[in-house]
Amino acid sequence: MRMDVLTLFPEMFEGVFTSSILGKAQEKGIVSLSAVNFRQYAGNKHGTVDDTPYGGGGGMVLKPDPIFRAVEDLLGRTEQGTVPRIILMCPQGETFTQRKAEELAREEHLIFICGHYEGYDERIREHLVTDELSIGDYVLTGGEVPAMVIIDSITRLLPGVLGNELSAVTDSFSTGLLEYPHYTRPVEFRGWKVPDILLSGHHANIEDWRRREALRRTWLRRPDLLERMELSPKERQWLEELQIDEEH
Repeated sequence: MRMDVLTLFPEMFEGVFTSSILGKAQEKGIVSLSAVNFRQYAGNKHGTVDDTPYGGGGGMVLKPDPIFRAVEDLLGRTEQGTVPRIILMCPQGETFTQRKAEELAREEHLIFICGHYEGYDERIREHLVTDELSIGDYVLTGGEVPAMVIIDSITRLLPGVLGNELSAVTDSFSTGLLEYPHYTRPVEFRGWKVPDILLSGHHANIEDWRRREALRRTWLRRPDLLERMELSPKERQWLEELQIDEEH
């Protein structure tokens, strides 16, 4: 998979792209990550990529021509037959979710556009991008940090990136529920013990315990997620028992 980022600050990505899981994924050849300074596509001697908005108002707006040129240059170096998704990082965009990460992880090429200043010329939205994404209902100084978040989330889903292929599948949100509690050695720490069920070796009972605990955690912390889930009869019974236990 290939992911390119158009940014005015490519140096922000150097450590992120070469460290930890992302760095190892690149070393394995699973993903190719690059950050491109779109100022080089400004087309003027001053490297100007922004201008004042028509109609007045505060702030500066990113001009369309440098962004279009940069994307078109990347498209010219795209493998034949591949149609990239072009993603605008924007507070107005669709809120990024695990489901969206799973959808994008099936693509071959993604191009992220990171803006600064007041915003983008509207023609970038209307005639260039395929997606607009936000990581939450707040405003940051630019799209770089959100792009890093999304790229990390997508990369860890690619086959071969994580040591345990089940890790991504059982993550919080991938199953629709928050993830169940985890324990490791020692069995007892400062008087706090690992639940006996996890030491039993009975895999079916352990799976039931994990699913029930995931359900409990979701109900306590993110009950809104349960509104979108289809629960099995056993899970509905567990949920009723949890609610009764909480009342008493």
